Amino acid sequence: MEKVKLYIDGKEIITSRGSTVLEAALSNGIYIPNLCHHPDLKPSGNCRMCIVEIEGRKGQVISCMTEVEEGMVVRTESQEISLVRQTTLELLHANHTQDCTNCHSNNTCKLQEVTAFVGVDEERLSRLRRSRPEIPVDDSNPFFTLDHNKCIMCGICIRTCDEVQGVNALDYGFRGFSTLVSTYNNQPIKESVCESCGECVVRCPVGALYVKESKVPTHEVKTVCAYCGVGCNIYLGIRGNKIVSARGDRESIVNKGRLCVKGRYGYSFVDHPDRLRTPLKKTNGSFEEISWDEAFDIISEKFLKSKNKFAALTSAKVTNEDNYVIQKFTRAVMGTNNIDHCARLCHAPTVSGLVQSFGSGAMTNSIDEFTGAKTIFSIGSNTTAAHPIIGLHIKEAKRRGAKIIVANPKEIDLCRFADIYMQHYPGTDVVLLMGMINVILEEGLQDSEFIKTRCEGYDELLSSIAGFDIDSVSEITGVPANTIRDAARLYAVNKPASLVYAMGITQHSHGTDNVLAVSNLALVTGNIGRESSGVNPLRGQNNVQGACDMGGLPNVYPGYQPVESKQAAAKFEKAWSARLSRENGLTHTEYFTEIEKGNIKALYQVGENPVLSEADANHVKKALDKLDFFVVQDIFLTQTAKYADIVLPACSFAEKDGTFTNTERRVQRVRKAVDPPGEAKDDWWITCEIAKRMGAAGFDYENVTDIVEEINSLTPSYAGITFDRIREEGIQWPCTVSDHKGTKFLHAEKFARSSGKGRLFPLLYKASVELPDEEYPLLLTTDRSLYHYHTSTMTGRVSGLKDIEETELLRINPADAQKMGLKKGDKVSVKSRRGIIKVMADIDHSCPEGVASLTFHFPDAPTNELTICALDPVSKIPETKVCAVRIETCNSE
Repeated sequence: MEKVKLYIDGKEIITSRGSTVLEAALSNGIYIPNLCHHPDLKPSGNCRMCIVEIEGRKGQVISCMTEVEEGMVVRTESQEISLVRQTTLELLHANHTQDCTNCHSNNTCKLQEVTAFVGVDEERLSRLRRSRPEIPVDDSNPFFTLDHNKCIMCGICIRTCDEVQGVNALDYGFRGFSTLVSTYNNQPIKESVCESCGECVVRCPVGALYVKESKVPTHEVKTVCAYCGVGCNIYLGIRGNKIVSARGDRESIVNKGRLCVKGRYGYSFVDHPDRLRTPLKKTNGSFEEISWDEAFDIISEKFLKSKNKFAALTSAKVTNEDNYVIQKFTRAVMGTNNIDHCARLCHAPTVSGLVQSFGSGAMTNSIDEFTGAKTIFSIGSNTTAAHPIIGLHIKEAKRRGAKIIVANPKEIDLCRFADIYMQHYPGTDVVLLMGMINVILEEGLQDSEFIKTRCEGYDELLSSIAGFDIDSVSEITGVPANTIRDAARLYAVNKPASLVYAMGITQHSHGTDNVLAVSNLALVTGNIGRESSGVNPLRGQNNVQGACDMGGLPNVYPGYQPVESKQAAAKFEKAWSARLSRENGLTHTEYFTEIEKGNIKALYQVGENPVLSEADANHVKKALDKLDFFVVQDIFLTQTAKYADIVLPACSFAEKDGTFTNTERRVQRVRKAVDPPGEAKDDWWITCEIAKRMGAAGFDYENVTDIVEEINSLTPSYAGITFDRIREEGIQWPCTVSDHKGTKFLHAEKFARSSGKGRLFPLLYKASVELPDEEYPLLLTTDRSLYHYHTSTMTGRVSGLKDIEETELLRINPADAQKMGLKKGDKVSVKSRRGIIKVMADIDHSCPEGVASLTFHFPDAPTNELTICALDPVSKIPETKVCAVRIETCNSE
């Protein structure tokens, strides 16, 4: 970048062209008082405190709004400057409460800082009248308070909500002497469109916005957020073995200091009184506390008797090291590959599909690359709700000029930023994507050179593409033909184009075909293997990527080494000193059917809650009742844990060391911040103790580092990712040697398939298994909430999150509601062929006519008692995105 030389107060400064005078001064240790400046925001010049004089110009200029020029001579101090600053400051103080001692921002307040530098004439100040009366404090939000009486009108909160969040919940209202920062129509913050992210709070320079339950920590511990797959880096503030604060790590390439509402305020579950503290044994239908020794004795005896009829569920919530040990125990001690986890319910088609087309079933590019894309195509992803910080990256890309395409059956928040929105009928993704490819090929927009040199299967693709003519595609999907054409052209031409998807693509009986259609589109256009492009499945839970990487799947060892491979099996047999099964194990979704058949007698479950998360959940309950022996290892007595014979208390993320792997393949350090409650233990330690009680060798790890070293030795893609190397910043796999920097994006030169080429696949349209009919006339789809996580095991114990969203709501189109005579807030029963739940109706336009939606976060309205367990034949994922339901009012009950 071109440099500029200037002089500030006689000091020679060399800075980048395009910098402001204020930035140049502050970055070189020259203080210019300011109140409205923030490095994350565009300059606004609101406060008028940063005035300076520039040689050759009349009067004062605002330094935050003035770009540097070659040879510029700047003075930051003069009699005139001091008088203007002092007058401006006194006017601010006249309308500002002076109770600094009791203010939440005392000693961190920018107004205090500027006042100390500029000075205030107390006699002059005493003659100034307060121009406005006391304004009521807005304390409606459960996490923070807005006190207008301390506001200095700097506009930082307004600009943050606009420029960082893209929510625009705040603006100036009541212009003139009564101006204040206001929500729309000055409604309470809780009732506004505010998402409670707290980004405005952390940037507020005074005490106008402050956290309600705030204590100064004695120290901070850097770790990784325990919620979604983004893997935001955070600092947990600790005081007295309690988490009292959380802040984003501004140095992190993943989140750059930004957090969502859960990531900033969602950690009170860690010391919730409901935490499991001792092992529990069920006797005559009730739980009683037992010792660890007794628990291990019972478990080892029962597991030894169940070796040929055993299965384990590991977890996307626990660390890589925990997952590694659990799958090792299942294979080396129990002698089975019946090991799986919740990836089966969310991204199993991603692995089964992308492995076929690219050779690797992971996100191809990095989160930070979204801001460099010229086109972003989001399909089947409610990104701003399920992956909020990636949502911010997409919004930033839009501000930089990127074009946004959204394809989703629901009109999600991201549609506000979309240049093209395609509201296709649920379950028609293959048709839509193949229709786009047809347009691209018809108009000659494909990347012929890329197809020729880096792809195979093109002729086979062509043989099936004729079945997706634009008129048929439009009729099946419900999307206008011209809209499909426009989207296809934009994605093919405006490169680099990045494609984002989530469970709207995967959770179908044809989920693998959906993923193959996605990869076909990227390959045909050459939008793969380069920066800011790629196919980017967004993983839902904090370590679902890592759980897969560590072999928490029934067909692969750690690093996706096939269990059916003689070479891979021999490698792990030597390392683990055990005879290993060469047969693929059962999948998560197959467990419960096999339990009912008597083929599984004992189940070891860690950090999962299938009673709420599994499709056709009533089927799961019946199966659990038939188990001979059931062990649950968790941090709370979940709805599933209540079926267990033994319950083991585990550590939360804040009480352990280890690693998580985020959605972009980045392996990051998790650090112990507080001690666990009672006798709760690390998951890996618990599993090792069970193994040792059963007489197994190879489980004598002294600490997490020992496990990491074993992972390095057996998992090629993790070989160079040592504990020490990721002390400050995570590394993206594959990283095969200790001096490898990691891989920012995949498939740059060749694909991970044996041929080195990407594979194109012919596809056919397959309708969803259960569609609406006369008896069940509405299609039910499922969604996620910004304020809750999975089955709310954690968020359901955060009072502020429950205060914002405390119950399940059925989203239904106004036209459908009118036909049924429904009003907003009516209590309704939602019935499918498998179950019935009761919820409140929420009537809006997010769902098209004929479609309704629910989340699955709330135990008192278990949505998955309605959904169908129709499986994708390849990945065995259930079709939780499409089933038929009937809705009836029940206000009279």
